[in-house]
Amino acid sequence: MSFPAKYAIIILVYQPKYTINNNILKNIGVAEAARAIIENAPLIPLYEKKFQDEARIRTVHFGTHLEGNELSLTEAAQVIEGQKIVARERDIQEVINYRNVLKYLDGLEGRKKESGQEYLQEQIKKIHALTCSKILPDENCGRFRQSQVVIRNSQTGEIAFKPPPADEVLLLIKEFFAWLNSRVGFQVHPILRAGITHYVLAAIHPFVEGNGRTARAFAILILFNEGYDIKKLFSIEEYFDREPVAYYEALQAVSNQDPKLDERDLTPWLEYFVQGVAIELNRVKERVQKLSLDVKIKKRLGQQIALSERQIKLVEHLEEFGEITTAEAKKVLPMISDDTILRDLKELSKKGIVKKIGKTKAAKYVMK
Repeated sequence: MSFPAKYAIIILVYQPKYTINNNILKNIGVAEAARAIIENAPLIPLYEKKFQDEARIRTVHFGTHLEGNELSLTEAAQVIEGQKIVARERDIQEVINYRNVLKYLDGLEGRKKESGQEYLQEQIKKIHALTCSKILPDENCGRFRQSQVVIRNSQTGEIAFKPPPADEVLLLIKEFFAWLNSRVGFQVHPILRAGITHYVLAAIHPFVEGNGRTARAFAILILFNEGYDIKKLFSIEEYFDREPVAYYEALQAVSNQDPKLDERDLTPWLEYFVQGVAIELNRVKERVQKLSLDVKIKKRLGQQIALSERQIKLVEHLEEFGEITTAEAKKVLPMISDDTILRDLKELSKKGIVKKIGKTKAAKYVMK
């Protein structure tokens, strides 16, 4: 693996502090398993394109909705597709802008960690410029802030978060990018790198506005470029927006620790972030498995067969392991009675999907 020469000998000023605990390890394992299944699942091109388009719409909608955009998912989809809608101009422009950000990320695809190519400050500035186009004055788009900003509680008016002074922004950004492009930085798991990137950029708050969307977009860039594009079928933004209070509390749990960025323990935030990636990839995995199973069965039998959720789980086990006994089926469906499991297996047999081998309690079922 090669790395930019100028980062090979640099003494890193910023080094993220965190502990890889059992929760983080467990969820990275879940994400890795889901990723493998998704990437190896047989999806016909039509469905893959449909899922990608849906994920893009969800990312744009939930990523802007999290920041107060009032458009519905349907309205956001209409704007993305170029349709005219009646809504607040700023809301429409925010959706158009975030759509353009995702297009820009697509253009940066291929900057894999194995290539040793570095991430650049110009990229984050470009992301911000696209995010805030026609929303902020031109002199504030894609330019680091020159003034102090504070984040206030919308209900009490109290200061909830005070980012570093403006004259520290450039140095903090340089120190962070030095770590991100270093040999040490590239040795960190991509999901953790994305989570660290999200937090640090949000904490530095380098722009007067649009920092959340910019930080999340750059985190997506890290995932996409370092082996976690997952066919671009998932949306981490949806996880954040599902419980926005939990999202902001996870960020605040780290920001409240110490005035110095390099003294903060990122573990609480990374637990939250990694869990989100695992949840969203698992959701995609289940959808892809269901569709892949439908495609396989239709190809095998020449027709679409309706299966219950229990039957889908049994067939998924058969697809993976080749056979299943009633005892194994009980482990697959632990809360289901033996009689119901037997009925499901008999139903699968009647539908021509499985066949039974043997007549005793040791009988097993295999794909027909």
